[in-house]
Amino acid sequence: MTQVTKVLYTGKTHTSSGGRDGTAQSSDGRLDIKLSSPGSAGTGTNPEQLFAAGWSACFIGAMGLAAGKLKIKLPADLAVDAEVDLCNTDGAYFLQARLNVSVPGLDRDVVQALVDAAHQTCPYSKATRGNIDVVINLI
Repeated sequence: MTQVTKVLYTGKTHTSSGGRDGTAQSSDGRLDIKLSSPGSAGTGTNPEQLFAAGWSACFIGAMGLAAGKLKIKLPADLAVDAEVDLCNTDGAYFLQARLNVSVPGLDRDVVQALVDAAHQTCPYSKATRGNIDVVINLI
């Protein structure tokens, strides 16, 4: 286990017993959402969408750190489209993901170096490494 020297932030949420068809609220009240199962007629979001949003935001932050170290200015229209699949094989559920990274105006080799560095430092990438199949596409 990694030795922790300082906890920077703890996100706290409460999800109702409805689970995928319930509600979730953060302890600070900034998040208050309805949940619904993927593909259902429900009006809420689902855990896969929330995970994709968190991961793509974190990944852009990691790219920013990498760019700073390399003294590269990232364009304002940089984007990461995350796709998180909920899969099932023989009754076993699992996730797989794709990060589609768009960095207009930078050389492809530079973007690849930034993406490689970000994938090594992003906490979401670290958490998924070796646990789910992840493909990163430069678009």
